[in-house]
Amino acid sequence: MTTLLGRRPLVQEAAALRAGTDDPVAAAHRTCDRVDAVDRRVRAFVPEPGRRTRLAAAAGVAAAGAPGPVERPPLHGVLVGVKDIVRVDSLPTRAGSALPPEELGGPQAAVVDRLCAAGALIAGKTVTAEFAVTAPGPTRNPHNPAHTPGGSSSGSAAAVAAGMVPLAIGTQTVGSMIRPAAYCGVTGFKPSYGRIPVDGVIPNAVSFDTLGCYATDVAGVALAASVLLDGWRAPRPEADERCPVLGIPAGPYLERAGEEALRAFADQRELLRAAGYTVREVPVMDDFEQIVAQLFTMNRYEVARAHTGWFARFGDRYREQTAVAIRQGHTIKEAAYEAARARRAEFRERLAAQGSAAGVELWLAPAATGPAPADLTTTGTSIMCLPWSNAGLPALSLPAGRAANGMPLGLQVVGRFGADEDLLTAAAGIEGVLDGVAAEGPGRPGLTV
Repeated sequence: MTTLLGRRPLVQEAAALRAGTDDPVAAAHRTCDRVDAVDRRVRAFVPEPGRRTRLAAAAGVAAAGAPGPVERPPLHGVLVGVKDIVRVDSLPTRAGSALPPEELGGPQAAVVDRLCAAGALIAGKTVTAEFAVTAPGPTRNPHNPAHTPGGSSSGSAAAVAAGMVPLAIGTQTVGSMIRPAAYCGVTGFKPSYGRIPVDGVIPNAVSFDTLGCYATDVAGVALAASVLLDGWRAPRPEADERCPVLGIPAGPYLERAGEEALRAFADQRELLRAAGYTVREVPVMDDFEQIVAQLFTMNRYEVARAHTGWFARFGDRYREQTAVAIRQGHTIKEAAYEAARARRAEFRERLAAQGSAAGVELWLAPAATGPAPADLTTTGTSIMCLPWSNAGLPALSLPAGRAANGMPLGLQVVGRFGADEDLLTAAAGIEGVLDGVAAEGPGRPGLTV
């Protein structure tokens, strides 16, 4: 029997491919074998006739043209899943929708150009909620196929959790990277807004849309970030030797998490304190309801405008959840939108000032309100990600134990705007502290097929 869970650490796989102890053709067949073995249950990838032939040919070209190990690019021969709102030359873009693919076509996304320049091979398109809104695709959670994998980057998170690929690309507007990472028990990274160009990505809400990546651990997402982010700076060596001050956002925001998530979060905080971290509770976001309303005013307004042409011609092909969001956006006046933009700017400044006054270097919070719901009609709620996405801050979800029903839980670690490198460096230390509670992660016994 084959488990639905798998583990392919990116750093180790990339190192073997660069050194020549692994081969791009073997890696391509390994990916296709795994997709063939489990994806009929997980459904993380958009079906692609001839995937193995395409990948074997591309891998053969990569192997034949490879320079010596020292000159090989950092992702030489690495197989990557790409969310199906990100355009890839030679692969159709459907965005989880029933619209004609030719309507959604266009130049290849800049993020794909960067992956290819780093030597990666595109394993295929991963399933997305329709247009990265809320209508779920067919993907199942590899820990238990009766549970949602989250969304909208559902296929990307599930593909890594199931060991189909060591790296996958997703996007986040509100919670579409961090929540699936938590639900699927993998590491998900959403950079600071604007650190990866979104050229060639079908927009959801342009003021928030951010590309990110999934891997099995912090080292994997850091390797990917080093080739994807604008202006990447090598982390300072001394950053590994200190424990940053961690902030707990006390108040109505944190109260949105469920009881099980809050109990696990309390345990995680105590583990970090015991490991030498300073953990401070800081009252913030006492106007959280207004922050939520502000974000959704902007989000729905921008979703509606992104779909103006398509919805006018193909409105009957949209799923109801997406159509409702677009219609809501049509009711929002420009004055209300501009007022929401002003409130968002004030919130960002206030949050940064409160964190700075308290000496907070990283914020901690549950990555989701609890484990993945046993409900395939929803991708779950994004509320625990909402304020950080609103502020454009970089965030990680780290595997952090399991709920009583055996489903994964995640810890969300949030950095300062633009300080993605510092976040990733610090998160490696936090990951080490959490390793004991994350011992039941991907690669351990799970459901079988």
